[in-house]
Order: sequence, then structure tokens, then C-alpha cells
Amino acid sequence: MHIGLLETGSGHWNAILWVIITVIIGFGVLWIRNKGEDRYKKGTDQTKPFLSGNPEVSKEDSHVGASHIYWGFTEALKKYYEPLVKLHTGNINDYSGWIVLMMAIIFIIVGVN
Repeated sequence: MHIGLLETGSGHWNAILWVIITVIIGFGVLWIRNKGEDRYKKGTDQTKPFLSGNPEVSKEDSHVGASHIYWGFTEALKKYYEPLVKLHTGNINDYSGWIVLMMAIIFIIVGVN
């Protein structure tokens, strides 16, 4: 009798062994984490963000929006995104219709082959 052994069509899976491995890996991760820098102090200059030597301004003024972060990406793919923005209506019925249409096309392609 095998305790904790699950037989499948392509081998077996031992739940107890996986729990033991997970615990060992967890202890390894905790050990590596505890070997880290211990001179960190909360509430000091160490917790402030480094802004290339510039003083920190208010959170609202230093916020970088997603449109700024992905500017180069969207600028490079502008010809792709402009038609998609025109198709975007915000209406769930339109999205459901697109899903039904795409599924019909996929079923036709799969059915033909």
C-alpha cells in the first residue's frame, strides 16, 4: 500500500513528497533572504526613492502615467492602434459580437481542415 501515491495513466504523483520538497525550498528561500543586508533602517533616507540626485517633489507631481511609460511602444505601433481605438466603443454587446464572430471564423477554419 502506497500512502499519498496517486496513480495516473502516465506515472504517479506523490503528494507527501511534493509537500516535503515545497517545505525544503521554502526554508532555502528564507535562509537566502536572511543572509541579506541587515543595515536597512525604516524611516530614514534609505527609504526615499533615488531620483538621480534630484530632490523628491510631491507624489502627484512625480507620478508617471502609463501613457508616458509606453509612449515609444504606442508611437511605433500607431498604425496598428489607431484602427483599434476607432473600433473600441465600450459597449459589451459589441465585444460579445466580436467574440461570436471570431469563434465562428475559427470553427469554419477548423471544420474545413
